[in-house]
Amino acid sequence: MRKWSIALALSVAAIPAAAFAQPAGPAAAEKLHVDMQYFTLPNGLRVVLAKDQIAPTVTIATYYGIGFRVEPRERTGFAHLFEHLMFQGSKHAPKGVFDKTVTNSGGINNGSTRFDFTNYYEVLPSSALERMLWLEADRMANPAIDQTVLENQQGVVGNEVKVNVLNQPYSTWPWIDLPMLANTNWYNSHNFYGDLKEIEAATVPDARSFFDAFYRPSNAVLVIAGDIDYAATRAMVEKYFGGIAKKPAVVQPDISEPRQTAEKFRSRVDALAPKPGYAAGYHVPTRGTPEWYAMGLIDQILLQGDDSRLYRKLVQEAGIAGEIGGGINGDLGDMFDYRGPMLWSFSFTHDPTHSREQITRAVDEVIEGIRTKPVTAAELTRARTKMRSDLYGTIDSGGRIGLINLLAVYALFDNDPQAINRIEEGFAKVTPALIQKTAQEYLRSTNRSIYVIEPGAAKAAGAQGGK
Repeated sequence: MRKWSIALALSVAAIPAAAFAQPAGPAAAEKLHVDMQYFTLPNGLRVVLAKDQIAPTVTIATYYGIGFRVEPRERTGFAHLFEHLMFQGSKHAPKGVFDKTVTNSGGINNGSTRFDFTNYYEVLPSSALERMLWLEADRMANPAIDQTVLENQQGVVGNEVKVNVLNQPYSTWPWIDLPMLANTNWYNSHNFYGDLKEIEAATVPDARSFFDAFYRPSNAVLVIAGDIDYAATRAMVEKYFGGIAKKPAVVQPDISEPRQTAEKFRSRVDALAPKPGYAAGYHVPTRGTPEWYAMGLIDQILLQGDDSRLYRKLVQEAGIAGEIGGGINGDLGDMFDYRGPMLWSFSFTHDPTHSREQITRAVDEVIEGIRTKPVTAAELTRARTKMRSDLYGTIDSGGRIGLINLLAVYALFDNDPQAINRIEEGFAKVTPALIQKTAQEYLRSTNRSIYVIEPGAAKAAGAQGGK
């Protein structure tokens, strides 16, 4: 995934959440309402426009329905590799033109690969909108894919894997290791960051075939948010994207997972890790269901913040961990921006004086509490408040990135970007009884996978000290 300057990101105007809120009633709290227009071009490209005048800037994003899950077998890491290839120029804009256009206007651009999509976005002055749409359209229709580009980016991605993953303490734990343990379907359980041998084996025909298969208008969403005129922006979109050839919708493979019925466990020694690590993951309800909303509030109650039950137990009371992190899709996004099977997980490092059995007993005490006893009305209200704060914080993120992401994924996965205006309603309908019912099914120990790290660095240091 490409890096970009935090300083540049912070220089882009954030959008106050209040700008998207309107009173729901005289005595009611404000309700999220994002004004937008949504339409589909004849070639299948879905387009979301969202207007605001907070600052004279615009955010443009293109999301493609291809992520780690459905990359080709024996080409692990290919979705990520292709993300890099798309920054190497296009037919009418050679390498460097795209980035220079963005930076010369004082903007930023980036891209990323996730479980179920690959995205590319730019934040720049609204005066640069039309030229940027022309560039994005040319990249969608005519990316530069040749031997020179491929070999260059194979080297870049290979180096990224070595530096950012293989040679780091804890490496793929738990963000890759835990899904590989918990899932049984190859699409959900392979090494999506990529095996170096498979990345290096990719050919130009492979790359072109991948582009033809997934980078098509019918498998994409274009989102434009900010200081725009709806009619003028729609005309630009139709002008630059309307002529891209129409192709059939992508046929997605079966990515379903069977119900887990036995606890799974795995451990490995990490030569670079200074302390043991403990991670646990539970399969979650299908996205968008009542139980899924309940699981989102369970996450708030058990894991998010210093007032969460797991934090109080593991950090404040037992002193097992100094901190604990995780969530639903917590390592590579949030609970909204994925399509297929997903885990609710948490992880932490700890002192070797605490055994795995001791930690699991402490975790079970917390988990069984929410499975066997209804949460109080006060705790449920607090969870909703925390969730609402997180949601508005996402909408309020710098450069409209959080807003763009929500609009894009609900258009891409659900054909319904207006759904973001109904997110709060889903959480409002959750009752203590639904919380308990969901916890009883999804927080079973037989729905759990535990992955621990044994610290090889500590052992190596001890061995050296004994010589």
